[in-house]
Amino acid sequence: MTKRTVVLAAMAALAAAIYVNNTSLISGRAPGRPMLLAHRGLAQDFSREGLTGDSCTAARMLPPRHAYLENTIASMEAAFSLSADAIELDVHPTTDGQFAVFHDWTLDCRTNGKGVTREHDLAYLKTLDIGYGYTADDGATFPFRGKGVGLMPSLDEVLAHFPGRRFHINIKSSDPAEGEALAGFLDGLEPRERARLTVYGGDAPIAAVEQKLPDMRSFSSGSLKKCALAYIAAGWSGYVPEACRKTTLLVPVNIAPWFWGWPNRFLDRMDAAGTQVFLLGPYHGGFSEGLNDPTEIEQLPAGYSGGISTDALDVVAPVLQRRGVN
Repeated sequence: MTKRTVVLAAMAALAAAIYVNNTSLISGRAPGRPMLLAHRGLAQDFSREGLTGDSCTAARMLPPRHAYLENTIASMEAAFSLSADAIELDVHPTTDGQFAVFHDWTLDCRTNGKGVTREHDLAYLKTLDIGYGYTADDGATFPFRGKGVGLMPSLDEVLAHFPGRRFHINIKSSDPAEGEALAGFLDGLEPRERARLTVYGGDAPIAAVEQKLPDMRSFSSGSLKKCALAYIAAGWSGYVPEACRKTTLLVPVNIAPWFWGWPNRFLDRMDAAGTQVFLLGPYHGGFSEGLNDPTEIEQLPAGYSGGISTDALDVVAPVLQRRGVN
């Protein structure tokens, strides 16, 4: 047997071993329903064309499909009634030591207030109309104006209103002091309540959270990248890198097939490592939105039982129900 033949045989054997180790055909994972993460509860949709990080999405609203405003108690109730398993919400610290549940860095886009959100106390924020700025026709009409007065909740209120529910809490700044403050708030919760929460955001505030609460489920853009690169490099062997353990992964649906063992062997490994996986919409070098397109939902593997993060739960939930997995 020539040296070339030996090398080719060894390569073929290695390729076969990698295939067998990563094919979903040998996974014992039972078909199931996806875990649904509703981004900001039920939110008004908006045009993504030309979208930047500074765009006022309320002024880009599409014709409403429902009557709810994002990050409100009512929108979260509606999302849970539509079979959401968890809800993502955004928080800002207030000048009186609380956390307001609101997306925008400033008040000017959505509300009748002005200035930086975190530079006000909660009492003032609760006087605002959070539906004030929504328009689908370039300002000709404002269908939610007057309907959002007093609807900005605190994080305290949300958790008290939904005992036992799961939430992903998004820190909207890169300030480590905000991570420290949020960790202090979370440290006051019962451990079983804290176990239902995930915190994510910038690397610096998340590092501050992890330092004070090392058992807190958390992730950042840096940790996502670190896990993805490490797993793509070594996951062919079945090894789950430390960066991928006891965390949460947000994976664009068009990137997911790059992960060794996708879908079921990959999900099995992440489950065993204590990690949750949520699919996002396709990544094309810019923003990666939630998985919102019904055609993309229809193309998911049959019986897919990982997670889905969506901005359009009212659209996605009926599609999953028709697929017979919800």
